[in-house]
Amino acid sequence: MFNRVIGDSPFELKFAAFLEQCPDVAAYAKNYFAVHFKLDYVNAEGDISNYYPDFIVRLNDGRVVIVETKGQEDLDVPPKMARLCQWCEDINQAQSQVRYDFAFVDDAGFEKYGPKTFANILDGFREYKET
Repeated sequence: MFNRVIGDSPFELKFAAFLEQCPDVAAYAKNYFAVHFKLDYVNAEGDISNYYPDFIVRLNDGRVVIVETKGQEDLDVPPKMARLCQWCEDINQAQSQVRYDFAFVDDAGFEKYGPKTFANILDGFREYKET
């Protein structure tokens, strides 16, 4: 869909390059304001804010995974991830054509484990999925 990726950080650009090489990724897009995919959530201060996840990834098996990448975690990450988890549960209950999932990928873990496929991401980056 897009032929150029603009990242908000060096890690986002590194992650996009990883997605380009993944044999199990059919397509992906960097989410940004003009795409208009956002979720409202209650931030750490108790206010309603908008959250724009970083990437939308379609896998070869048809699943769509919403990915949040992060260099340094801040106080709003846990409520954002809780909201994203709830969104995936809600959309999967409302329809059955596409299965949605999410992943939180931190820079330190990405560097340490060096995933080679997106399946490695789903298997290895389980933070915010197991409560």
